[in-house]
Amino acid sequence: MNAFGFCLMSVLLVSASLVSAADRPNVLFIICDDLNCDLGCYGDKQVQSPNIDRLAARGVKFDRAYCQYPLCGPSRASFMTGLYPDQTRIQQNEISLRETLPNVVSMSQHFMNSGYHATRIGKIYHYNVPLHIGTGGHDDPFSWDRTINPEGHDTEIHDKIFSLTPGQFGGTLSWYADDTRDEEQTDGIAATEADEMLARYAKSDKPFFLAVGLYRPHTPYVSPKSYFEKYPLDSIEVPTIPEGYFDTLPKSAVQTLQDKRDQINLSTELGKKTIQAYHASISFADAQIGRVLDSLDKHGFADNTIVVFTSDHGYHMGQHGHWQKRTLFENGTRVPFIMAGPGIAKDQSAASLAEMVDFYPTLCSLAGLPIPDFVAGTDLSPTLGDPTQMTRKDALTQHLNGYALRTDRYRMVQWGEDGVDGFELYDHQNDPAEMTNLASDPKHATVLESLRDRMKQRIQSATTKPKGLMQKTPYVNQKPAGKKNAGPKASPEKGSFKKAPVR
Repeated sequence: MNAFGFCLMSVLLVSASLVSAADRPNVLFIICDDLNCDLGCYGDKQVQSPNIDRLAARGVKFDRAYCQYPLCGPSRASFMTGLYPDQTRIQQNEISLRETLPNVVSMSQHFMNSGYHATRIGKIYHYNVPLHIGTGGHDDPFSWDRTINPEGHDTEIHDKIFSLTPGQFGGTLSWYADDTRDEEQTDGIAATEADEMLARYAKSDKPFFLAVGLYRPHTPYVSPKSYFEKYPLDSIEVPTIPEGYFDTLPKSAVQTLQDKRDQINLSTELGKKTIQAYHASISFADAQIGRVLDSLDKHGFADNTIVVFTSDHGYHMGQHGHWQKRTLFENGTRVPFIMAGPGIAKDQSAASLAEMVDFYPTLCSLAGLPIPDFVAGTDLSPTLGDPTQMTRKDALTQHLNGYALRTDRYRMVQWGEDGVDGFELYDHQNDPAEMTNLASDPKHATVLESLRDRMKQRIQSATTKPKGLMQKTPYVNQKPAGKKNAGPKASPEKGSFKKAPVR
């Protein structure tokens, strides 16, 4: 082939590549913070979530999807890399991704390397809330072409917020019914920014990966008053536990339920106000999600965009006598997970279980991208096309010295190596609230033994060194970054498509 022919062939190959990239589906990844499955589409009869419900009607809803660690930082590092917490070596907050995995290619980074433009709005990696709102938090700059850090009126009213521990909000039950409009709240600003980014993408020929991370319903539960009014206190019931309940659990499980001493044995009045504020924040977040979905339609992307909606972990609202997160019960580990878009069935519930590590390989498969060798998750795309297919039969979650295995029917938890600190076993067919521990019941000995064998297999796989990645031990005692040095409020090139460095 002569030089002219070689050049022509090169141009044709490049053009074909560009056409292929342009034809790939976009990705809209929406995640709430500390959201459980208290949603209409998940069967909750009180919470009003019309926009998340309409997204479920457009796609496939996973009724049994589970996080890999019931804490923000570890969970987010896990799903953004498709790796388990034992592999990321991130099992607490305030650890940056590159501190433990310096050469990992994150999910959005992989899309960037494949011709996508990636934007982060709000919280995707760990942020201390509300301290880091408006900053870069513990973000990974290599994961994005562009970042936007909204900051709203909710960060200016800390003196008005009620807290069980005055002056503390992020890890303490706290709330406030604000006087402002949705658009003035941090998440309202995020929805506005998403609309502006979609308008820009409508003028671009590159596919996009747009990640919108909402802060609600994370504490403090701040939202406009109108959302609180949706949930009258006299309509709210507070869960209770029977006398002697904690005696039926291993000591490690009890410790997770009672780790926050100021949030044990709340009065009925405080419990109702907590649930009201939490549900108000859910409905507020739902309204912002509706605005983003409307923008997707308005700018002509609805038919060629894969939409993912999820949370970072589960959350207790008084179940098992616990409030907030950090447990291995169903309430602490189960997350909402909905996908919609091209190639995905409509208005269906998936038969399969799912894990959050599955996001990475599934999005790659749907977008026609190769799945990196190090990714540990499972491709769920067969289930998205045919929701009756079981692509995953169990789900693994870990916390502190415990591991939980959830199957179609059972949840088994082992505490300590090989269960030296005790076991829990729950039969969801007869006990969906997980209030009766069957681990010492002789009638369930065979079931327990079978699940223990499966647990060993899962743990062995989840602790395998990821192929081609360096693993480092984090500085476990590092202090969280203060608001002033936690990162810029927005990239200086707002509105531009300047590419961030890729390591």
